Amino acid sequence: MGHGPRRALTGEIVRFALVGGVGVAVNFAVFNLCRAATHLPVVRCSVIGTCVALLVNYLGFRYFAYRDRDKRRPARQFTLFFVFSLVGLVIENGVLYAATYWFGWDTALQSNLFKAVGLAAATAFRFGAYRTWVFRPPDSLDRPAPSPSRGDTARPRAR
Repeated sequence: MGHGPRRALTGEIVRFALVGGVGVAVNFAVFNLCRAATHLPVVRCSVIGTCVALLVNYLGFRYFAYRDRDKRRPARQFTLFFVFSLVGLVIENGVLYAATYWFGWDTALQSNLFKAVGLAAATAFRFGAYRTWVFRPPDSLDRPAPSPSRGDTARPRAR
């Protein structure tokens, strides 16, 4: 990999992390505020925090982190973002659910710890999904499929 693609990927990761950092702060702030100010179950408070953060993240990804990506089909982009975010929400809050209801770990510290573990797993999933399917480079839609290399043995050669 040359310096150009590596530098582009590094820049993408930094922008993703900046937007994600704001989303994490919003997620935990809403989660802990909901937990402290309401009598809602801990996982419900977490889902509310995750949903608010996802809205903030979508705006940050679309207009900052991936501002140079394809914008021809915003409805499709938002739908894919929603679907992959929903999977991430299940990952993130599934960890918290298991810790809370299977193991009884329900103190504020334990809830925040397991929310963070779930969020880390969900973030890894979301990064791959968003960059591959949601915020695709504009030229990836117009490029023809790559032709097989000379050493490709998957297709038999004509004799």
